[in-house]
Amino acid sequence: MQCGSLNGMSTQIAVRLPDELVAFLDRTVAAGEAPSRAALVASAVEREMRRLAAERDAQILGVEGTADDLDDLVEWTATHAAIED
Repeated sequence: MQCGSLNGMSTQIAVRLPDELVAFLDRTVAAGEAPSRAALVASAVEREMRRLAAERDAQILGVEGTADDLDDLVEWTATHAAIED
Protein backbone atom coordinates (compact mmCIF):
# COMPACT_ATOMS: atom_id res chain seq x y z
CA MET A 1 0.00 0.00 0.00
CA GLN A 2 1.44 3.34 -1.00
CA CYS A 3 1.20 6.55 0.95
CA GLY A 4 1.63 9.87 -0.77
CA SER A 5 1.76 8.44 -4.27
CA LEU A 6 0.38 11.70 -5.67
CA ASN A 7 3.55 13.64 -4.81
CA GLY A 8 6.41 13.66 -2.36
CA MET A 9 5.03 16.35 -0.08
CA SER A 10 2.56 15.81 2.73
CA THR A 11 0.60 17.95 5.15
CA GLN A 12 -0.44 16.80 8.58
CA ILE A 13 -4.14 17.31 9.34
CA ALA A 14 -6.39 16.42 12.25
CA VAL A 15 -9.38 14.26 11.38
CA ARG A 16 -12.06 13.16 13.83
CA LEU A 17 -13.28 9.61 13.11
CA PRO A 18 -15.79 7.34 14.84
CA ASP A 19 -14.27 4.80 17.23
CA GLU A 20 -15.21 1.91 14.90
CA LEU A 21 -13.20 3.39 12.03
CA VAL A 22 -10.17 3.99 14.23
CA ALA A 23 -10.40 0.41 15.50
CA PHE A 24 -10.48 -0.79 11.88
CA LEU A 25 -7.41 1.31 11.06
CA ASP A 26 -5.55 -0.08 14.06
CA ARG A 27 -6.50 -3.71 13.29
CA THR A 28 -5.45 -3.30 9.67
CA VAL A 29 -2.07 -1.83 10.62
CA ALA A 30 -1.52 -4.46 13.34
CA ALA A 31 -2.25 -7.21 10.80
CA GLY A 32 0.43 -5.77 8.52
CA GLU A 33 -2.07 -4.92 5.79
CA ALA A 34 -1.09 -1.23 5.86
CA PRO A 35 2.08 0.46 7.08
CA SER A 36 0.23 3.13 9.08
CA ARG A 37 -3.12 4.74 9.76
CA ALA A 38 -2.10 7.63 7.52
CA ALA A 39 -1.25 5.29 4.65
CA LEU A 40 -4.61 3.56 4.90
CA VAL A 41 -6.52 6.86 5.02
CA ALA A 42 -4.49 8.23 2.09
CA SER A 43 -5.22 5.08 0.09
CA ALA A 44 -8.94 5.45 0.77
CA VAL A 45 -8.92 9.10 -0.29
CA GLU A 46 -6.98 8.29 -3.47
CA ARG A 47 -9.48 5.50 -4.24
CA GLU A 48 -12.35 7.98 -3.79
CA MET A 49 -10.59 10.44 -6.13
CA ARG A 50 -10.36 7.72 -8.81
CA ARG A 51 -14.01 6.76 -8.27
CA LEU A 52 -15.17 10.35 -8.69
CA ALA A 53 -13.03 10.77 -11.83
CA ALA A 54 -14.52 7.56 -13.28
CA GLU A 55 -18.00 8.81 -12.46
CA ARG A 56 -17.29 12.09 -14.27
CA ASP A 57 -15.91 10.16 -17.26
CA ALA A 58 -19.05 8.03 -17.37
CA GLN A 59 -21.23 11.15 -17.31
CA ILE A 60 -19.24 12.65 -20.20
CA LEU A 61 -19.54 9.42 -22.21
CA GLY A 62 -23.26 9.37 -21.50
CA VAL A 63 -23.68 12.87 -22.92
CA GLU A 64 -21.13 12.87 -25.75
CA GLY A 65 -21.06 9.18 -26.66
CA THR A 66 -18.03 7.04 -27.37
CA ALA A 67 -17.14 8.39 -30.82
CA ASP A 68 -13.85 10.24 -31.07
CA ASP A 69 -11.47 11.58 -33.69
CA LEU A 70 -9.58 8.27 -33.94
CA ASP A 71 -12.58 6.21 -35.07
CA ASP A 72 -11.90 6.83 -38.77
CA LEU A 73 -8.24 5.81 -38.34
CA VAL A 74 -9.22 2.60 -36.55
CA GLU A 75 -11.76 1.75 -39.25
CA TRP A 76 -9.23 2.38 -42.06
CA THR A 77 -6.54 0.36 -40.27
CA ALA A 78 -8.88 -2.57 -39.72
CA THR A 79 -9.63 -2.81 -43.45
CA HIS A 80 -6.18 -1.97 -44.85
CA ALA A 81 -3.54 -3.25 -42.44
CA ALA A 82 -1.97 -6.65 -43.01
CA ILE A 83 -0.37 -8.66 -40.24
CA GLU A 84 2.61 -10.70 -41.32
CA ASP A 85 4.02 -13.69 -39.48
